[in-house]
Amino acid sequence: MNLLTIFLQAALQGQAGGGAAMNIVFIIAIVAVFYFFMIRPQAKRQKEIKKFREGLKPGDQVITAGGIYGKIKEIKDDSIILTIANDVTIRISKDSIYQSIADAQQGK
Repeated sequence: MNLLTIFLQAALQGQAGGGAAMNIVFIIAIVAVFYFFMIRPQAKRQKEIKKFREGLKPGDQVITAGGIYGKIKEIKDDSIILTIANDVTIRISKDSIYQSIADAQQGK
């Protein structure tokens, strides 16, 4: 936050002296902060989730987005057959797989 304070002070001083260039620098700094602290980490997380979902195989134990624990029985193009109890299977979208049970226990 110290960097942001410095930019704010510099922008206010620049306005007093007619510094339009400082306003542009301030806007670029705000965009950079948003990119590095919000957009970039989210994109990285999305890539990790996509890689995880592509690496799923029958026998993996997973958790769905709805909180259902189960074991993958079969994987089709865009859906997964999940065994949640003895002789109980459900079909879910591949996009609704949240994480593996091992990752959930580690707190990821």
